[in-house]
Amino acid sequence: MTEKNSIPKKIILFGPPGSGKGTLTELIKKILPEIFHISTGDILRENLSRNTPLGLNAKVYMDKGELVPDEIVINMVKERLEREDVKDNGYILDGFPRNIEQARALTEITRADIFIHMVIDKDIVIKRILGRYSCPHCGKIYNKYSLNPKYEGICDDCGSEIEFKQRSDDKEETILNRMDVFEQNAKPILEYYSTMGILRKSDATRTLELTREEIEGLIDL
Repeated sequence: MTEKNSIPKKIILFGPPGSGKGTLTELIKKILPEIFHISTGDILRENLSRNTPLGLNAKVYMDKGELVPDEIVINMVKERLEREDVKDNGYILDGFPRNIEQARALTEITRADIFIHMVIDKDIVIKRILGRYSCPHCGKIYNKYSLNPKYEGICDDCGSEIEFKQRSDDKEETILNRMDVFEQNAKPILEYYSTMGILRKSDATRTLELTREEIEGLIDL
């Protein structure tokens, strides 16, 4: 890292589905390229693919269509955050914590430097999610309303042919349910990190417009 960024940053991104956490992560990584993006989805898939004890335990619940218990998710996050690569370079944590119990458990594992609340209206989130799609080859995310590839039907990153295809779980009823769950859990989490003095707010409708100076200010560089 450069002298200015010599201390690894520990950042949590918090916002509803479709708030643009992945987009903000990419912008932060342009300033802090060494930092690790850690999402609970990626951690879960890694444990499942490696058949770790945690992954096998999680699979029992997933096979029954049940949510993976907090204890298992917390232990997966703990194992990832305690690896040397993360300790040396810092992290952007995405998708965790999802409730106040997870927030308290996370503090026992690691004390974050910055907690960014990505503020966005529910109607905008719904439109974003209903319009999103991704390249089936490299996974780059697009949106038919706001973020199409530069050349229609061609992925910007890998050059593969792509077309708009809505994900099976991106239905309005499902989205509204996910938003309701998020909002129910959000208030105590926001109060918790506000009390810790690390809460920052970011207007998630203008993430793509953020200047480097604004991003540096958001993450205290």
